[in-house]
Amino acid sequence: MNDSSFGPHPTLGADGKYRWRYDLHLLRNWSVLIDVAKVMGLSLAITIAIILLIVACSGDMSLGQTAAFCGQLLLIMGAIFLVLTPLGYLIYAWLMGWKYQVLFTMDAQELIHEQEPAQARKAAKIGSLTAAAGAIAGRPGVVGTGTMASTRFATTTTLAHVRRVVPCRRMNMIKVNQRLSKNRVYVLDEDFDFVYRFLLSHCQC
Repeated sequence: MNDSSFGPHPTLGADGKYRWRYDLHLLRNWSVLIDVAKVMGLSLAITIAIILLIVACSGDMSLGQTAAFCGQLLLIMGAIFLVLTPLGYLIYAWLMGWKYQVLFTMDAQELIHEQEPAQARKAAKIGSLTAAAGAIAGRPGVVGTGTMASTRFATTTTLAHVRRVVPCRRMNMIKVNQRLSKNRVYVLDEDFDFVYRFLLSHCQC
């Protein structure tokens, strides 16, 4: 369906589906940055754990040396995380025009969170460039991240499989979480309660 049919408020269509759009300002609403930081933090923790496991198994350091190395590693990796995460987010926000524009389609069975087509095309280019840069640098992890960013623009949640619905009214966001995937619903203040109640009534949680 053409995105011009998506207004700012949930509207019931002839097919029984509610549709609306939401323009999230990336510098006023930090929910996207928080999710990015969680993913980056998890990646950082896994990387540190692998390095420490290798060091511990090598047996080349005493206990004191290992502790000192751990401290240095945490400081260095932590500094990289604190610098690169907000910097990368600001660059992304700037390239996307400071807004994340998303279209929602919702009925009793499922919820679809889909990036606005023009933004999706822009994100695809950014993802492709990221993948290319990773390939040139010989970084397979960056290649994978870029490839995913250039191909995934929609998230579909089956409401019957939802385990938690969490309202975050201050961010105009409702978290809709399945066991292995998470969706984010953004909605204006005046429509927040309606969408939240609708999700609660159709989710088995």
